[in-house]
This record gives sequence, C-alpha cells and structure tokens, in this order.
Amino acid sequence: MTVSIDDIRAAAAALAGQVVDTPCLHSRTLSEITGAAIILKFENHQFTASFKERGALNKLLSLSAAAAAKGVIACSAGNHAQGVAYHASRLGIPAVIVMPRFTPYVKVEHTRKHGAEVILHGEDFDDAKAHALALAQGRGLTLVHPYDDETVIAGQGTVGLEMLAAHPDLDTLVVAVGGGGLIAGIAMAAKAINPAIDVVGVEAARFPSMYHALRGTPPAFGASTIAEGIAVKEPGRLTKEIVAHTVSDILLVDEGDIEEAIVMLLEVEKTVVEGAGAAGLAAVLAHRERFRGRRVGLVLCGGNIDPLVLEAIIERGMVRAGRLARVRVEVRDLPGSLAQVTACVAAQSANIEEVHHQRAFTQIAVQNAVVDLVLKTRNHAHVREIVAALEGAGFAARAAPFDP
Repeated sequence: MTVSIDDIRAAAAALAGQVVDTPCLHSRTLSEITGAAIILKFENHQFTASFKERGALNKLLSLSAAAAAKGVIACSAGNHAQGVAYHASRLGIPAVIVMPRFTPYVKVEHTRKHGAEVILHGEDFDDAKAHALALAQGRGLTLVHPYDDETVIAGQGTVGLEMLAAHPDLDTLVVAVGGGGLIAGIAMAAKAINPAIDVVGVEAARFPSMYHALRGTPPAFGASTIAEGIAVKEPGRLTKEIVAHTVSDILLVDEGDIEEAIVMLLEVEKTVVEGAGAAGLAAVLAHRERFRGRRVGLVLCGGNIDPLVLEAIIERGMVRAGRLARVRVEVRDLPGSLAQVTACVAAQSANIEEVHHQRAFTQIAVQNAVVDLVLKTRNHAHVREIVAALEGAGFAARAAPFDP
C-alpha cells in the first residue's frame, strides 16, 4: 500500500487547528428508520462545507518553497476546488482551478471568492482534468490532484481517524466513492485501527466507475447525476489499488434514493447535504437488511448544493411522501362548479397550492372542463380520502401518479 497509517497520523498532526474536527454523532431517528445504529460524521461543517480541504491542505503543506511560489492547479467539480482555493489563499500560494462548464453556480462562485483563477472547461470532470494537466505542464504549476495522490489520500484518511476515535465500536463504514480518495484514506485508517471493520463504498448508479473497475467489466454512464461530486468516469490508479484490498463492496444507488436521503437529512437532522453527501444514507435506506443491527458510520462528505436544486428535491420529496399531491377533477363548465370542488377539498382539510382550469386540451365533452389541483396533504391516505370525497360529491376525480 502506498499510504500507511503513519502517513495519515502525520497528516492529522499537520492539519490540527487548520481544519475542523467535525462532529460525529449518533442519530436516534435515523437509527429507528433504518434498523441500524447510525453515526453521522458532519464533514459538511468544514469551512468550505466538504472533507476535500483535508487532502488539499495536506498537499499544499508538503510543497517546497519554490513550488509554492510558482503556484498550484486543480481540477474539480467544486468541493476540491474550494478546498484548494481557500487554503492556497491562506498560505499565500497562487491557485488556478479548472471546473466543468456545468458545475453548479454556487460552487463556482465560492471558488472565485477565495481568490483562485477559475477556468470553466469541458462537459464533465474528465474533460476538465485533461485540460488541467495540460495547463500544469504549460505553466509549470504543481497539480493538486483531487484523489490520486498519496498526500491527498492521507489527508482524507484523517476523517477515519476521527470517526474511530469518537466511536471505537463502529463495525461498518459507508463512504461515497467518486475517484476514491476519501474511501481509500478512511479504509486505510480504519483497517489499521480495527482490521475487522467493514468498509462499504457507494456510487451513483449513473457513474459506477469504481464498481466496474474492481470487477473488470465495462461501465455505462448516464448524462448527469444529482451527486455530481462523485460523477467520475475513471477512478484513480492509487485509490483503486487501496480500495481493492480494503473495501468489501461497492453499492450503487439511484437518483431517487439520493434525493430521499437529502430530504431525510434535512428534515430529521436539520442539516443540508449535497448529493454525494447523502449517498451513504441512500445506500443504507436502499439496502436495509444488509446493515440492520450494525453500528454504521456515515460520512456527510459535502454540503454544497445549489439552493434551486435543493428546492426542487424538497418538492419532489414531498410528492413521494404524499404531502404534496396533484388531483384531477372533471366538472361541468358552469358557474359555481369550481367553488363546489374547492369547498369539498376544504372540508377534507387540504390546502390548495395551485389550480389549473383546462378546457381546450382535453378529450372530454365540450360542456365539461378539467381542473388540476395541487394540494398540500398529510400523506397518501389523506390523498385517497380527498379523491373519495370528490367522487362522493358527484365529481370524476383521480390522483395523478408520481413518476419517479
């Protein structure tokens, strides 16, 4: 192995006082929901809202004076960029960051705020990485790789040291996987402390790079994922070797699983995470039997999510839970018909969010109209009660299904 527990402990000493030793807390509610004892590591509480600044800072601290004077370059979808930019600014090191063109606006602006030169290039992380490598050679800059670097991996491994120090009885760690730097570092630290501990990786089903790399099978990738922080098409050479020796399995989670986990963490833990940060909980929710009865450590690895994306995810989560519903009602196109419908809905204690009155784009009789109601409801049972009440009042009504 290219990274040892001594390297990780040395990184912890170097980073002490410069990054946050984030809370590592038991969640009673999530434990009750999942059937496992859930311990959350709140890396979204770092100053840049991500674990990435650990590895970035460890790399920056290792530079010679000459290399630091010339400056550094990094390629990132956002969190690594902010970690490099922030700590490079603190240390007086010039920084250039290459980011994919469609990186969420909030991550781009936060990176620029820290004083780095930001270059938007390519459709995805791999395009940005190729451009960063070319710029590094052309400008004589030191590349701060987001994951495939021994010093970066050692920095990320300090998360594992802190988790096991706070909760030495953990028997399972579930960690999001993009390029593999975080899980490689955590696994090396955890296995050195407790060789019996089970380390499980999680990837978005649309970007299963490490999953297929370990199996030697060709991956198929989606166009995008809500977990853009782990949307990596090629894992690192160093990280793949470490993961192959220390990680028991890689689980894949769908977009709906990740969205559900984001909403659950917001609602239950009152904490904001991005897609990658919710991947661990998404895996536990999707594979409950595998983790039932175990003491599971989850890393909330990042909290940088676009507020507009978060708004859409919350709304979709309310639909999944039956707390926001769309009901279609057929009415006679006569004065007072809509008032009768709304009165019936009010009698069922539902609140009307939106009303769409449709006459032209429908196949029903010309004397009739279709009314689509978006309602605030309690749950799916409440929606069924509303539909039954409308039917009892003489209206043809149905709840529109949710298309996941």
